[in-house]
Amino acid sequence: MKRIMALSVAAAALLAVGYAAGQEKAAPPTVHRVVTTIDKDGKAVALFDSAVPLESLRSPNPAGDMWVTQAFPADFNWSEDRGKIKVGLHPPPNGTIFRIVDFVPTTEKIDKMPIDTMMKVAGDNAPKRGLPPKHSMMHRTRTVDYAIIMSGEIDMMLDDSTVHLKAGDVVVQQATNHAWINRSGAPCRVAFILMDSQEP
Repeated sequence: MKRIMALSVAAAALLAVGYAAGQEKAAPPTVHRVVTTIDKDGKAVALFDSAVPLESLRSPNPAGDMWVTQAFPADFNWSEDRGKIKVGLHPPPNGTIFRIVDFVPTTEKIDKMPIDTMMKVAGDNAPKRGLPPKHSMMHRTRTVDYAIIMSGEIDMMLDDSTVHLKAGDVVVQQATNHAWINRSGAPCRVAFILMDSQEP
């Protein structure tokens, strides 16, 4: 119960900061997503072809899940919108998440949040191996993550270094401490594929 309350408090604090950081726009940003299927005649067709809204949920940064798998090897679903499966920060056991995040420019309020803010969001599923966080947005997940910088620029803070990334750059994140910090003054869109993994 204490863990649930802590997660709720952390999420509420992040949402408040997101609002203060300028997330009060009437319409959230969107991503045009196309999902294919095989119809009754054996033809490849578009099952879904629409805009997916990116909304602030666990952090100040608008995000949307494009697709979720719940088994390995992944099976095919020919009718359900698996982008609507409710997941947390982590994918399901043996599963994956395809997620798009728009990182807003950082603010003084974000930088001054409690140092363990995002680690509380990561919760019990965070790997045991790793140092304590040194920034409010720093966290680690028990996943292998592929990240593709789609637009803008962003800094990836690690324990003892920071890597500057720009559109076209890619990252393979192996369950390590990291914080995404946008000091560019403009939004940065990043595509993530998170894959459940072993404890490092």
